Amino acid sequence: MVVINELVGALIQLAVITLIPFCVWFFTARKKESFLRWIGLKRVQCSKPLTLIVLSAAVAVIYFVLISVSPREVPEGVLVAGSQFAGMGVTAFPVALIYGFVRTGLSEEVFFRGFLLKRFQVKLGFGIANLLQALLFGLMHGVPFGIVTHNVWPLIILTILPGTMGWYQGWLNEKQGKGSIVPSWLLHGTMNFVTTCLNL
Repeated sequence: MVVINELVGALIQLAVITLIPFCVWFFTARKKESFLRWIGLKRVQCSKPLTLIVLSAAVAVIYFVLISVSPREVPEGVLVAGSQFAGMGVTAFPVALIYGFVRTGLSEEVFFRGFLLKRFQVKLGFGIANLLQALLFGLMHGVPFGIVTHNVWPLIILTILPGTMGWYQGWLNEKQGKGSIVPSWLLHGTMNFVTTCLNL
């Protein structure tokens, strides 16, 4: 029952988040290319996949180390990513997979790297567009912590760290994956799955 609830919730969230990109595509680009290609859900073309896998694993490890030592005093009763599955044990692995790869990973990659980065890039070029989407991605993570803790440090740290990861994911897709969001989706989903499993 928990797996079904998480799957339904994840698909609803994905549909809601995809609605804005879909509407923009429908009115501006539907005659040029399919929606999935427009947001970057397409085959990855990469000349050095093993190198990028190793690099991404190293970036993920550094991120986990930095995030684990950052101050995140969260008031009692406030849930953080994946903590709603705490104590469920290994039976929650399917739920953690859905949470990591669909509810958070795919939803956020479609919106930030598939929609915002690609649209900003057309107007501003890759450098500014990637910084802008990364900042918005970071703020989405940091601002809620700042609000619940009433402390500026979690806001700053938890904006910078996810923002930096968002910048890397944008670079990974656009400069190494030929515009496919699959590389960042796999990285993002894996990181969220691991984080969720650590809370089980």
